[in-house]
Amino acid sequence: MAKLSPMMNQYMQIKENHKKHLLFFRLGDFYELFFDDAILASKELELTLTGRDCGLKERAPMCGIPYHSVDTYIKKLVEKGHKVAICEQLENPATAKGLVSRDVVRVITPGTISESGMLDDARNNYICSINRRDHSFGICFADISTGDVYATEIASENLVLDIINEFERFSPSEILYNIEFVDLTEIAKYMSQQMRCTGELVDEKEYDLERARELALEQFGDHFTESDLPKAPLALASLGVLLQYLRQTQKESVCRIVHLHYYNEHQFMGMDVSARRNLELFHTISGEKKGSLIDVLDRTKTAMGKRLMRKTIEQPLIQVSQISLRQNAVAALLEQTVRRNELNEVLSNIHDMERLMTKVIYGSINPRELKSLSYTMGFLPRIKKLLTSFEDPLLKKINQRISGMEELHDLIESAICSEPPVTLKDGKAIRDGFHDELDELRYIGENSREYISQIEQQQRERTGIKNLKIGFNRVFGYYIEVTKSNLDQVPEDYIRKQTLVGAERYITQELKEYEQKVLTSNERSILLEQEIFAHLRKHVAEQLIPMQNTAESIAMLDILCSFAQIAQERRYVCPEITTDGEIIIKDGRHPVVEAVIDRPFVPNDAMLNRAANKMMIITGPNMAGKSTYMRQVALIVIMAQIGSFVPASFAKISLVDKIFTRIGASDNLAAGRSTFMVEMSEVAEILKNATANSLVVLDEIGRGTSTFDGMSIAKAVAEYIIRKETLGCKTMFATHYHELTSLEQQLPGVVNYNIAVKKRGDDITFLRKIVTGGVDDSYGVAVAKLAGLPEEVISRANEILQELESGASEIKPHAQQEAVTDMPIQVHMEESKEYKTIQKIKEISPDTLTPIEAMNTLFELKKMVE
Repeated sequence: MAKLSPMMNQYMQIKENHKKHLLFFRLGDFYELFFDDAILASKELELTLTGRDCGLKERAPMCGIPYHSVDTYIKKLVEKGHKVAICEQLENPATAKGLVSRDVVRVITPGTISESGMLDDARNNYICSINRRDHSFGICFADISTGDVYATEIASENLVLDIINEFERFSPSEILYNIEFVDLTEIAKYMSQQMRCTGELVDEKEYDLERARELALEQFGDHFTESDLPKAPLALASLGVLLQYLRQTQKESVCRIVHLHYYNEHQFMGMDVSARRNLELFHTISGEKKGSLIDVLDRTKTAMGKRLMRKTIEQPLIQVSQISLRQNAVAALLEQTVRRNELNEVLSNIHDMERLMTKVIYGSINPRELKSLSYTMGFLPRIKKLLTSFEDPLLKKINQRISGMEELHDLIESAICSEPPVTLKDGKAIRDGFHDELDELRYIGENSREYISQIEQQQRERTGIKNLKIGFNRVFGYYIEVTKSNLDQVPEDYIRKQTLVGAERYITQELKEYEQKVLTSNERSILLEQEIFAHLRKHVAEQLIPMQNTAESIAMLDILCSFAQIAQERRYVCPEITTDGEIIIKDGRHPVVEAVIDRPFVPNDAMLNRAANKMMIITGPNMAGKSTYMRQVALIVIMAQIGSFVPASFAKISLVDKIFTRIGASDNLAAGRSTFMVEMSEVAEILKNATANSLVVLDEIGRGTSTFDGMSIAKAVAEYIIRKETLGCKTMFATHYHELTSLEQQLPGVVNYNIAVKKRGDDITFLRKIVTGGVDDSYGVAVAKLAGLPEEVISRANEILQELESGASEIKPHAQQEAVTDMPIQVHMEESKEYKTIQKIKEISPDTLTPIEAMNTLFELKKMVE
C-alpha cells in the first residue's frame, strides 16, 4: 500500500481540521494547493493545474501562488464565497531540523478581511452575528479592519423589516445566525438577491450567555460593564458568538477590537430600505455612485473620513445639541478659508491609520506600510498647530484627542530607511546607523575583502613577516600562510592547520570568529532586521488607543472640512434646528440635481408644520418636478440633521425622527408580488411605523389598480395620516388624482400645491416652480408629445380628450375608420362585439395604466358593448 510522503502527510493532517476551507500551504516562496482544493482554485483563478509526487501511485493535483501576490488571489476567492486558510512555515527552513513545522495562522472569510488591498477604502467591512428569539433579536456588527463593534437588541412586530433595515444600515459581507433566523425565508432571499453576502448557521450551544459575558469582559473590560449590553441578553449572546468566531478564524486574541458601541433604534433618525434607496443617498436607482447624495457631499481627503461620511449620512442625529456642535464647527471652518485650505492640504497626506494599525496588531504590516504610518505621524503636529487657531468647542476637542506621536515618529524614521522594501526577505529595511551589530554585519558582508586585507596587514606588522598572506578554501575556510623561512617568527597563538612543501598554514581564534561572521553575515543581518522590525511593531502596537482616538478625530475633522468646502462652493446656509415641528425652507434646491445640470436650478420654498401646513397635496403633470421637489425637501432635512449646511437661502428644520418614502413603481415577481402589492406593502409599513414627528413622502399612491380603487385608497391614506389621533405627521403627497385637492376644504392642515406650467396652444413648458393651489389637468397628452409620440397619435388623443371633457356619451370613431354601407354583411365570430371586447380586455395591462389611460380604456370598453 502506497504511503504519503512526510510533507504530504503533514498537509493532510492540517487539512483534516479545515475541510471547509481552501488550504494555502506555504512551501518556500509559494502557497500551494493540493487535490480537490487545487482543482477548484485552478478553475476559479484560471491557474495552470500541475502535479506533485506525494507517495501515492498518482501525482497529487497542485497549483501554486507566489506569496508576495497572494492578496489578489485571495480577494477573488473570497468574493466568490470561499474561505481561505493560510498555513505558514513556523520556523526558518534553513535552520529547521527535518520537516519544517507548519500550521494555519489565520482563516480569511468575507467578513474577516483586514488587508487594505482587499478592501474598499471608502466603506467599512462588517461581519454580522444575529440571534433571533420569537419576536426579538440581538444583533452585532464588527469591522476587524478598524476595531469597531456595534450591538443592539430590538423587539419588533415586523422582524423581517427591522432586520433588513439593520442590514441596510451596515451592509455586512458575512452573517452568522441561529436556527430561528433560518425560518425568515424572506430575509434569506434578500441576502442572496440584494446583499450578496455569505451566511453560516451557528450551533445553538454557541449562544451561551455566560461564555459571552466572559468573552465581552475580557475583550472590552470597563467599556462592556459601563454599556447597556449586559442588560441585553440576545445582543450579548450574539456578541459572544461573534468574538468566538473571530478568535477561531484569526487564531489569536482579537486585540484590535477595542471600541464597543451599544446603540438603540431611536438613537438616530430612522430610514427604512425604501427611503434609503428612493432618496439615493449612496447610489442611484440604477446603482451608480454618481448622482447620489454622498457623491455631492463627500470631499473628504482620507480613507477614515470617507468611511465616517458614509456612516454620518446613514445615521442622521436627533439631538439639537449634537447637531449644533457640528454646525458651529463647520461655520468656524467656513469662516477661516485659509486655515481650512491648509488643513485640507495636510489631510491629503494622511494615510489609513485605522487599517494600518490593524496590520500592526496582527503582525502583517510590512516595512513600506510602517513607513507610510510614520509619514502620516509626521503631519499630526501640523494639524494640531493649525487647529489651535480655532476657538470652536468641537474643533478644540478634536485637537485634544489627536496625539502628536512625535517620539514614535522619530523612532520609526531613525529605524526605517527612506525607501524600504515591501518585505524583509532581502533585508535593507533598517537604516544604517540605527543598530551597531547590524551595521557591523552589513560591513562584513559588503566589505569582506577589505576587512581581510586589514587583518593581513595587522598580522604582518605584528609578526614582522612581510610575505604573510591570508587565503581561503572550502576545506579550512580562512587561513594564514607563512613560508618556511619565516616559521621562527610565528606567534604562539597561531594554530597549525596544514603543512605544504614550502609553507605552513595557520588559523587564529580571531580569524575563525571573523570567518563565522563573514559566512553568516547576510543571514544573520536579515534575522536581526526582522527582530528589530518586530520590536518596532510592538512599540507601535502599544499606542493602539491613542492612535485610534487620533484616527477617529481626523476622520471627524475631515468630514467637517468637507461640509465647509461644499457649503462655500454651493452657497449653502446653516439651518436653524428646532423641535417645534416646523420645517421652513426658502429658495431650496436639490443638492444633487443642481450639481449635475448645466443650467441654473429653479429654487422652491417649502413649509410644513403641525397645524395649518401639515400635509402638502402636490398636483401637476409628469416630468414637471414633483418627485424632485419632494426628494429635495427630504434631503435638506437629512443634510441638516447630519450637521451639514443646506442648499437654500434660509432653512428652519424641526427634528424629524424618521423619514419614509413611497416613490416610483417596482415589483417583486419572484416573491409573487405585483407593483401594486409592493406599493401597498410599503404604504402599510409607513402607516404602522410613522410617528407625529416623522416626515412622509408619498408619490402617486393607488396608481397600480383601477381608477376608483386607487383614488379611494389614496384619499383614505391621506385622511389617516392627517388625523392627529392616528398619525398627524408632516407629509408631502404628490398625486394625479385631482379629487384629492378637495381635502383642503375638508380637513384642517391640508394645503394644495402644484407645479407651475406655461401652456401655449398644445405645447407646455415646465416652469419647475411650486405654487399654491391645485390643478385639474395632468397635461398627459402634452407630456406624451414631449416624449415623442407620433403627431397622428397626439392629434387623435386630443380629439378624444375633448369629447371626454365635453361629457360625450360615446367617442366617435376616427374619420379614416368610418365605413358607410347599406348592404347587409355577414358577421363572423372574430368580428362580434363580445369577441372584440374580450380581446381588448386581454390586451390591457392595469399595472401600467395612468388614471387618464384607465378612464379612456373604460369608455372604449363601454362603447364596444353598447
